[in-house]
Amino acid sequence: MVARLIDEDPEGAYAYSKVALRLASRVAAVREAGGFAAYANQKYSEALAEFRAARRMTGSAELWPVMADCERGLGRPEKALDMAGAPEVNKLDKAGQVEMRLVAAGARRDMGQLDAAIVTLQSPELASNSVQPWTARLRYAYADALLAAGREGEAREWFAKAVEADRDGSTDASDRLAELDGVEFVDAFDDSDTTDDAEAEDEAQAEVEDKVEAEVEVEDDKE
Repeated sequence: MVARLIDEDPEGAYAYSKVALRLASRVAAVREAGGFAAYANQKYSEALAEFRAARRMTGSAELWPVMADCERGLGRPEKALDMAGAPEVNKLDKAGQVEMRLVAAGARRDMGQLDAAIVTLQSPELASNSVQPWTARLRYAYADALLAAGREGEAREWFAKAVEADRDGSTDASDRLAELDGVEFVDAFDDSDTTDDAEAEDEAQAEVEDKVEAEVEVEDDKE
């Protein structure tokens, strides 16, 4: 239930996770689910505690990046950077290492180190033309960092590359790209616009009817 709800209803997922934790707090998967539910609700201290408990139970380094991001959420970017250089990172698979890179770049930005954040994201994974599950998010983060540094032309290029890789709509890269290009989207189903159009049509019809009536009256007078 937690896994199914966490994206659509994070508060509901959090409520279910609290029940699960009361019933099975010694199960690693339950502690991990509780951590993600708390994380989705920005309860970073609670999330970190649950992730640490799950890691102690399993011995896996899989949760290391999200634990580091919790440190960011708690206002401790320096701690997140320390974790990015820890031996646990070498135990991560490619997806985990990319996630760790994203967290480290975010920590750099938290500290106002934009150039360092850009350099952190520059990697073989970023340069690769192959599209992997992490590609869109990595390109998006790089584009966003470039834009924050005032490098708009390069940012536009990388937002476009993020759009190419974003097959499931996991980012708003297309909106960011349109914004840079000065494109404004108009809601074709805006009720206010529909109302205005209907009122304009009614006024035009009334004018036509008045004109016809006037012409008829003139003809009557002639007769």
